[in-house]
Amino acid sequence: MSNMSNMARDASKDARDTVKETSKVASAGARDIQEDLEALRDDVTRLTQQLASVLASKGNKAWQRARTNVEGVISDAQDKGMEAVGAVREVGDNVVDAIDESLKKRPYTTLALAAGIGFLFGATWRR
Repeated sequence: MSNMSNMARDASKDARDTVKETSKVASAGARDIQEDLEALRDDVTRLTQQLASVLASKGNKAWQRARTNVEGVISDAQDKGMEAVGAVREVGDNVVDAIDESLKKRPYTTLALAAGIGFLFGATWRR
C-alpha cells in the first residue's frame, strides 16, 4: 500500500510539475506573441506613414501636372478668344467700310435699305 501511495504521490507531483512547466511555456509563448503583435503594430504604423508620404508626394505631383495642364488650356482659350475678338473687329470694320462706300455710291438705296431693315426689326420686336 505504501508503494501505491508513493506512486500516487509521485504521479501527483509529476502532474503538478508538468502543469507548472506548461504554465511557464504558455506564459513565455504569450509574451512572445505579445511582442510579435507589438512589432507588427509598429511595422503597420510605419508602413502607413510611408504610404501616406508617398501618396502625398504623388498627389502633389499630380496636382502640379493638372494645374499646369489647366493653365495651358486657359492660356489657349485666352489666345483663341483674342483671335475671335480680332476677327469680329475686322468684320465690323469691313461692314462699316462697306456701308460708308455704299452711302457714297448709292445714298438713297442705302437709306431705303436701312429703313426697311429698321422696319423689319421693329415688327419682329413687337411680337
